[in-house]
Amino acid sequence: MNMKKSYTLVLLLFLPFLAAQASKVNETSDFTLSKIQVLPIKDKQADRQYELYIKLPEGYSKHKEKTYPVIYFTDALWQIELLSGATEFMMEDAILVGISWQKDINEDLKKEHGEHVSRNRDYSISKSSNPETQAKYQLGQASNHLTFIRNDVIKAIEKNYRTDPDNRTYFGFSAGGRFGAYILMAQPDTFKNYILGSPSLWRDIPLLFSLEHAALKSKASAINLFISYGELERELSTHIEDFVTKLKAKKYQGLSSIKHVAIESSGHSDSFPILGVRSVKWLSSLSKEEE
Repeated sequence: MNMKKSYTLVLLLFLPFLAAQASKVNETSDFTLSKIQVLPIKDKQADRQYELYIKLPEGYSKHKEKTYPVIYFTDALWQIELLSGATEFMMEDAILVGISWQKDINEDLKKEHGEHVSRNRDYSISKSSNPETQAKYQLGQASNHLTFIRNDVIKAIEKNYRTDPDNRTYFGFSAGGRFGAYILMAQPDTFKNYILGSPSLWRDIPLLFSLEHAALKSKASAINLFISYGELERELSTHIEDFVTKLKAKKYQGLSSIKHVAIESSGHSDSFPILGVRSVKWLSSLSKEEE
């Protein structure tokens, strides 16, 4: 047998092994963020299923006597990675609680608009003036969603984890920011700190101020607000500026501080990661001041 035939025979013998190794190289698996717990939770009032993405601080299991501030955020799937990274470096003692979109949403709506379709209903304050649109999407259910957060989400977290109930923060971006503005005006005692990134305040400002809660006028509330938009969001920024101007004009004693930021050289989407870093740094500085 010559050298060429010997080489061919050896190659044929090893082909199954090589194919198997190549197959292993091409195999992929989903990456799961470490330390993230997923807790199914039901909106009992509306009979809807959601999930909570929960991240506990590094030393949570060791320091049994310690309670922790909690950052609650909407659009959990979109925001968990950013907030996880930011708090890991700048606010490592915070518990993160992300609230998912509705899991058992109508399949036709999900196929048409994506798994996030319920945010249009849950984070919106006003109903649609178009009867067909309203019948299909059931907009304007911010009040119902806030009831779910207050009665189901927060109670579940505070029952099962060592939290500081006087140090809750809300983080929301875009439609989630608008929802946060609604909470601030309608039930400000829900959170101590509010982070509202590029809130979609197109036509809801008069309605928001009509919801003004008495707690905004009480010094006991001691609420802190961080509100921002991208410098290039020229149309949206006009509405946000109007909202901030009206807030300041009201001189609410319950608002301890308002941090108002225009993120330079940014539009809507690219302002988001900068918002995450800056707002967590702001939140961390508040915690250090209190200490």
